[in-house]
Amino acid sequence: MLQDVLGHLEALVGFDTRNPPRAIGTDGIFDYLRAQLPGFHITLTDHGAGAVSLLAVRGAPARLFNVHLDTVPDSPAWTADPYRLRVTGDRAIGLGACDIKGAAAGLLAAANASTGDAAFLFSTDEEGNDARCIAAFLASDHGFTEAVVAEPTGGQAVLAHRGISSVRMRFRGRAGHASAADALEQSAVHQAMRWGTKALDFAAAQGHARFGGLTGLRFNIGRVHGGIKGNMIAPECELRFGFRPLPSMDMDGLHASFRDLAEAGALDVYEETFRGPPLPAGDIAGAEGRRLAARDLADELGLPIGNAVDFWTEASLFSAAGLTALVYGPGDIAQAHAADEWVALDQLAGYAATVHRLLSA
Repeated sequence: MLQDVLGHLEALVGFDTRNPPRAIGTDGIFDYLRAQLPGFHITLTDHGAGAVSLLAVRGAPARLFNVHLDTVPDSPAWTADPYRLRVTGDRAIGLGACDIKGAAAGLLAAANASTGDAAFLFSTDEEGNDARCIAAFLASDHGFTEAVVAEPTGGQAVLAHRGISSVRMRFRGRAGHASAADALEQSAVHQAMRWGTKALDFAAAQGHARFGGLTGLRFNIGRVHGGIKGNMIAPECELRFGFRPLPSMDMDGLHASFRDLAEAGALDVYEETFRGPPLPAGDIAGAEGRRLAARDLADELGLPIGNAVDFWTEASLFSAAGLTALVYGPGDIAQAHAADEWVALDQLAGYAATVHRLLSA
């Protein structure tokens, strides 16, 4: 089956599905998918802004396999054409081969080698901060109770991962000469720096928190921009930060804590620009119950169970909607988003063989 997987992967890598720029339509890669899924009922939906989903259903399955087709942009560090699959002795190299077109190729190969009930949801907006495909699917009367979401997990079932939240803050100041006695208080840049120091201390203080092998709160100030020149008091400053909570952490409570660290009157804007819940979703009791249900599902499917991970996946969206969800796919997350991205051939073969076994049961 590996040769079939590689044939599909060569075709899939050849389609430009970078996100950004989100210039993805309903033709191209979706024409290819439709042609490779005879006997499936196909629903193709354009959600706008490069977000396209294809739901393919054969029979009456309760379990959904999900995989995203969009990739990050390539970089000048690539040593060959990122859209031409290269196969060496033990790996397949190409943009998206690891994250996560290799799984999409495995689904196609397994579907064509089997006749059992099957459901696949392909999407193209996972790599952006404006995800629409999964939300629209979950808002529909879909009828599925289980979701297996493909991401690079080394061929192991992942039952838990962090959530993610991104925030834009803008601090207000009062422009003036830097020699003024009140420059320390009036500068928006100073306000942002004081907030940043307190936020770093707050994040570090969460190191005692635990869930499923994960510890603490991940936190990062990614961008600070403000002021005019060195001898002027900065009238405004914009800051972008993000945090990645453990399952069972209160995301709204964390936002309140970060917001309250700003000094009175200093904050002009506090806006959450993206939120993804942890896996499993819910409070501490609900999350643990969902984790145990996902463990039972992994056992039922005969999947080896791996450790919880720090990166975020759309499996959490399925979990938050009430489906039993886990993450399972070929590849190593260390290769995702990297130049000369690759996936091991034995993992591609193992993933396709496992999906074929499940579709043939």
